[in-house]
Amino acid sequence: MTSPDQSRPRTSFDPEQMGPGAFYRVLNSVVVPRPIAWVCSRSAEGVDNLAPHSFYTVACVDPPIVQFTSVGRKDSLRNVEATGEFTVSLTPEALFERINATGTDFPAGLSEAEAAGVRLEPSDRVSALRVADSPVSLECTLHATLRLGDSTVVLGRVVHVSVWDEAVRDGRPRIEHLRPLARLGGNEWATIGEVREIARIPYRVWAEDPSIGERLRGG
Repeated sequence: MTSPDQSRPRTSFDPEQMGPGAFYRVLNSVVVPRPIAWVCSRSAEGVDNLAPHSFYTVACVDPPIVQFTSVGRKDSLRNVEATGEFTVSLTPEALFERINATGTDFPAGLSEAEAAGVRLEPSDRVSALRVADSPVSLECTLHATLRLGDSTVVLGRVVHVSVWDEAVRDGRPRIEHLRPLARLGGNEWATIGEVREIARIPYRVWAEDPSIGERLRGG
């Protein structure tokens, strides 16, 4: 453990002084790695849209709700508001360049999936399509939206999850078969790299074995 007189020098970043654009780069570089929601939605006119959103996570388990954030009013947000449905496909390593390409600011009405060569297929429970070559797809209905400054948080209730058979083992999808990509800062992306496994320590075990805390504290 580092003692107070051994603290390392730190650089400060003040959002009030920097402004939103510059501070956005800082946040993107430290809130990492971020999972990517590959959101497929359909406009009221029937045009399919596919876009990666890296502000994405689980919001609730009961009921099952996931969330992604639209920075600005993107086509994904407008479509979800219009139809109340969308899918989130996992972003596998094998589709790296195509995932990135669907983040291009194509004009509204132009299919990103078609332009980038991404195959879409019908979903099981919602009208929005899913990515055929992604091992996992979450089918969602709109639960709520929350406006925060220049962004909108989209909360979607998960009504169905489909996973490739070969990616499921012992009753759950396995990371070694999913091989998801994650976003980092700037133009940086990441693979899962080394997977480490560790069980949580129940307090009763901690209390019965003082050596656990001593080892962690460096004693």
